[in-house]
Amino acid sequence: MKKTFDDIALLIPAYNEAKYIEKVIYDAFLYDLDLIIVDDGSTDKTVDIIKGIKPRDDTKLHLIEHTVNKGKGIALKTGFEYAKNNGYTKVITLDADGQHKMSEIKAFLKEYEEKKPSIIVGSRFGDTRDMPFVRKVTNIFTSWMISKIAGKRIEDVQSGFRFIDLKVLETVKLETSNFDTEPELLLKASWEGYKITNVPITTIYHEDFVSHVNPFIDTIKFFKLVFRGLALKRRYLNRSHTTG
Repeated sequence: MKKTFDDIALLIPAYNEAKYIEKVIYDAFLYDLDLIIVDDGSTDKTVDIIKGIKPRDDTKLHLIEHTVNKGKGIALKTGFEYAKNNGYTKVITLDADGQHKMSEIKAFLKEYEEKKPSIIVGSRFGDTRDMPFVRKVTNIFTSWMISKIAGKRIEDVQSGFRFIDLKVLETVKLETSNFDTEPELLLKASWEGYKITNVPITTIYHEDFVSHVNPFIDTIKFFKLVFRGLALKRRYLNRSHTTG
């Protein structure tokens, strides 16, 4: 696999994930892909655990540290920039909390080989039996609304499991810094005409998983995301008309 995909790195933003990060990393090593981990100012043992892991002989592990927590969006942008500056042309992003099956990385690689999309989004909606009800409802509505704004069907806009060709970031400039960076990337890539596809993924909910979804706060976040998407589209269209 390494000879074929040596320009692809796994990009993992992490914040206080000491409980799961070691298993996530060792599972990732099975795919012979280099790892870029951006620790976003963790205050637990996350960084110590990462530094104590010896990568396999044919795999590199790059750790970038934020001294303070800056938000997932900033962590992703730090990772994108590091990847571009170190010879990688594509990344597969995934979360550090162990809720993604590493074995499904092969689905992204297969999708890329067969269809050559610029972005592949892992969709959790093939089987939502274990997904907390409020999270499922808000994710479905968010994805539906963002797809409408994007003008392209995106099944799971808040999924952190994605394949991204870094060429996209040559024309897509990211302005946000937190959870809204992932939908922003999809919106702007859609408007720029990049090919986006979806692949089904499994989301793992651990036995000790506790949902932190608050119906009131989550609803507010949903509407903020929709309004921000509409505002981004207006600005994008205005710039297109101005430069066209």
